[in-house]
Amino acid sequence: MEKTAFITGVTGQDGTYLTKLLLQKGYSVHGLVRRSSQKNTYRLDEMCLTLKKEMRQRLILHYGDITDAINIYNLIESIQPNEIYNLAAQSHVHISFDTPIFTSDVNALGALRILEAVKNANLIDKTRIYQASTSELFGQVSEIPQCESTPFHPRSPYAVAKLYAHWIMKNYREAYHLFASTGILFNHESPLRTENFVTRKITLSVAKILSGCQKNLCLGNLNAKRDWGHAWDYVNAMWKILNHHQPDDFVIATGQQHSVREFVSKSFACLGYDIRWEGTGLHEIGISKVPVFREEHLLFNDSSALTDLPHEERPVVLVDPAFFRPAEVNTLQGDYSKAKNLLGWHPTISFDDLVHEMTLHDYQALTQNSKKF
Repeated sequence: MEKTAFITGVTGQDGTYLTKLLLQKGYSVHGLVRRSSQKNTYRLDEMCLTLKKEMRQRLILHYGDITDAINIYNLIESIQPNEIYNLAAQSHVHISFDTPIFTSDVNALGALRILEAVKNANLIDKTRIYQASTSELFGQVSEIPQCESTPFHPRSPYAVAKLYAHWIMKNYREAYHLFASTGILFNHESPLRTENFVTRKITLSVAKILSGCQKNLCLGNLNAKRDWGHAWDYVNAMWKILNHHQPDDFVIATGQQHSVREFVSKSFACLGYDIRWEGTGLHEIGISKVPVFREEHLLFNDSSALTDLPHEERPVVLVDPAFFRPAEVNTLQGDYSKAKNLLGWHPTISFDDLVHEMTLHDYQALTQNSKKF
């Protein structure tokens, strides 16, 4: 039988990849889209261009908002989904310090609204719920690596709100026997990542610096270490979690960690440039030889052409205290043994391949859309 899925946060990075995965598996997919005066379905639109017409016809979008309880209930009661993936969130950690109340309404109470809708629509025996938890729950970590039993110590309004959502899922699972599972996902990236996240900010800035459109890249804590995977691997884990024979909580990670500084170095290296790091703390800088563009130079479509230009050595990476969090999370590294043993899941895309894909995507998109400098 054809299954029906309902995805909140369908227009985001994970929502787009998950939609593609479920359509390929034969699902009908309903997605929740926030009304906006600006087009916010561009990721889905581009993804649908790669799908057959029959698949595209199984994607139905609904306007709504995770903060509107009546809207959420009406949609769930009408759709009668077999699976719900709650990906809707105010997902930027730094911004959550500026918007803690909004972040809590979306990230914490949004999950509760879904649970209540499923319960009140008498769908407990039919509908399975996936909640997108986060490695930020661990925050100030007590052990490395972190697994499902590692104590939580959230360090931001974003993480605290996500902790409520995580525990309310477990509570409804135990109190009402809902099939409510969580994926404690460590950082996962792709070319679809929003530009204000550090990984995409890095790859886009590298592309701009090496094409003459930007002078330097300003970052916060270069020493912060994260366990970075690819979003496509992680949405496959979401599906496996929700199709396990019983509800549970799973850490999804790669088991490896890399610093922000390493991410920057590898991104420059993808286009053939090396970074030399000098100084410490707020005075640390990254120095590289970079192309010097004149008015008569064209922007080229492949990185090999950059070597034909004159070059100069100068600082290209600076540290700006404005990008430090009020409460830093210095290190995160996941242990995905449980997901490997019970779900048969493991990451398939390496860190190096992830950085290469993101960097090349941004550089090619920038240069192909440019004319004279």
